[in-house]
Amino acid sequence: MQSSSPAPSILKQPKLLINPSLTTAGKKRKAMEMEGPPSPSSLASDLGSAGGLPSKKRAHVQFSQTVETRYLSTAEGGSGNDTEVEKSAAVVREEIRRAVQRHLYGGDSEAYDKVKEIFSTDPKKRVENGSLPHSLPTHTTLRNHLMGLLSNVASLDRNCSGLVQSVLRSEWLGRDESYVKLFIHFLGNLAAAHGSYLRSVLNMGSGRLPGYLPIGDSEIYARTHMALRYVIQLIPSGSGALSPIISILFPFDTDSAKANIAYTRNLIKVIEYAPELQADILALITEKLVKIDVQIQVDIEDIEDEEGETLLEDPSRPVGDALEDDAEDADANSVVSDDDDESVDVDARRLKAVKDNIHKLDCMIDTLFEFYAPPFTTGTLDDKHNALDLLLSHFQSIILPTYRSRHSQFLLFHFSQSSPILVDRFATTCIQIIFSKLQPAITRQYAAAYLASFVARGAHVSSEVVRDVFDLLGTHLNNLRCEYEKNCRGPDLRRYGPFYSMAQALLYIFCFRWRDLTTAALEHDDADTSDDLDPEDVTFPPSLKEVLHQVIYSKLNPLKVCSPVIVSEFARITHRIRLLFVFPLLETNKRLRMSTFRSISSVSDPRYSQVEREFRAGDDGGYQLDAYFPFDPYQLPRSRRWLEGDYVEWRGIPGVDDRDDEDSSSSADDGGEGEIEGEELDEHNDPSGTDDDD
Repeated sequence: MQSSSPAPSILKQPKLLINPSLTTAGKKRKAMEMEGPPSPSSLASDLGSAGGLPSKKRAHVQFSQTVETRYLSTAEGGSGNDTEVEKSAAVVREEIRRAVQRHLYGGDSEAYDKVKEIFSTDPKKRVENGSLPHSLPTHTTLRNHLMGLLSNVASLDRNCSGLVQSVLRSEWLGRDESYVKLFIHFLGNLAAAHGSYLRSVLNMGSGRLPGYLPIGDSEIYARTHMALRYVIQLIPSGSGALSPIISILFPFDTDSAKANIAYTRNLIKVIEYAPELQADILALITEKLVKIDVQIQVDIEDIEDEEGETLLEDPSRPVGDALEDDAEDADANSVVSDDDDESVDVDARRLKAVKDNIHKLDCMIDTLFEFYAPPFTTGTLDDKHNALDLLLSHFQSIILPTYRSRHSQFLLFHFSQSSPILVDRFATTCIQIIFSKLQPAITRQYAAAYLASFVARGAHVSSEVVRDVFDLLGTHLNNLRCEYEKNCRGPDLRRYGPFYSMAQALLYIFCFRWRDLTTAALEHDDADTSDDLDPEDVTFPPSLKEVLHQVIYSKLNPLKVCSPVIVSEFARITHRIRLLFVFPLLETNKRLRMSTFRSISSVSDPRYSQVEREFRAGDDGGYQLDAYFPFDPYQLPRSRRWLEGDYVEWRGIPGVDDRDDEDSSSSADDGGEGEIEGEELDEHNDPSGTDDDD
């Protein structure tokens, strides 16, 4: 996986403070302190006029001998105690200045600790009768103290980190709008004056508080984005500090679907005001997607086959509703019995966890589809290339090295088909990896599977591209044959892995797109004309038959090593259209003991154990390639709408499978059972519709 670029160094800003007595912005600050925080509509202009950088000089505050005090009712934010007297903002500001100075230079921290306690008191705690405790600071007290800290922000250096952390950890998102604006103002000035606090500033809290009007999740998110936007605009280095924070705070895989989905959508929102974080954010989401995707495949394998197959194929009702129903069912099952039904309860929880992950993956990848769509649909050619560059980067560093990823790669499958130029780019990327000897053998094997699946399944991949890729792979495959055959004693996947992975790719492309390879398609550029021909009249260029014959009947014997379901379908098609007759070779291979040709001294890549499948031929154990083709049908119920029209459907063999389909339709008209038989037939014939774990 590619590592994200290192975060920019965070330079400390000068410890400056706005001087209310010297500047126009200072006058606005003084008015705010005496009259309260600005209105929401004036926050941006007020912050902008202040420039975000306070003056070095501290304001000289003079006190009146008589300070106006008043009692606060509960409705105004008081605790309900009528004997409580609120201090004015000016008095609080001077008290904070003295407390900080004594803490820094006099060694007296009593007043400093009292200020810290005001912000560290948990606003959610209550006494037994449900009322707010007497010790809970009022809204006015909090506001005045926050304005006092804002006026003395230049003094809040590392030696005051305890107080600063108490303020930053305090609950603010759930308070009234004026306090939220004031708190954001404080965050910006603190980060500007002391760069060392920048990371702490960017860690946002959340919560709903007693005594305040309840606010929804959307409002909490909006306030958080407002704070992040302001700090990042004020301090350019803020985005560099934010990148590792959003990675650390990403919900765990075991967290709920709601948490993961909400976090993903909010990360996409961050890109709007911090575009420099786009690559990091999208890479982070892609990593999480792939991890969840692979976990789903592992979990489905642990569930009974019938039940596992239906998990991804139930679009009849919203997945969210299904999850709630499954949770209720799980609770109901768990109380049936203390002994016999304990395993049922475990299975129900496991099933719910899998469905929760499917819902999580579905919504997260749907969010990425929505994000990437605009440049490919309405953007310029440069916009499309830039977006595809990002997708290709994540493909090579995150998706390609991960075996058994099933859905994450469809972002490439869909958007690469948006124009012929982009089709070429994705195909070329895969080819370069396949041919590169600098790449690990396993990576080249995966790239061959991706290329074959893309060319075979891509509905917008032209016949010309199919022929070009087929010719290129065939030529390279023949070159590998000449290189390996000199010392070859027989089929051996471990020694000749690149050859077999490329051979299987060639067979797979042929099974789906053989019509595009015919002479008729070459002359008329129309693959459908082959279906109108009698199988005896279907012809291919001589070079194609020559390459296939040389490869198949070589000492490396790829039909012994490639996936049996693909080999079987290839044999059926080539026999029907009179291209090759390989059934005798298949019969011979059944009696072939591969262990005879295994070289004990050969150096093998242990990672092949991930993708090899052991099978038994008598007492002989051998290895064959897994039929892993990453663009097999997409089944997530919500996001599969993006793939409509992207697929080449399995069409079978003219004159053979067509009659089977007609028989199935007739049976369906008679008794209704033919439809099931037809589906089973299509699944049997489709090389991608294997009995694999996928």
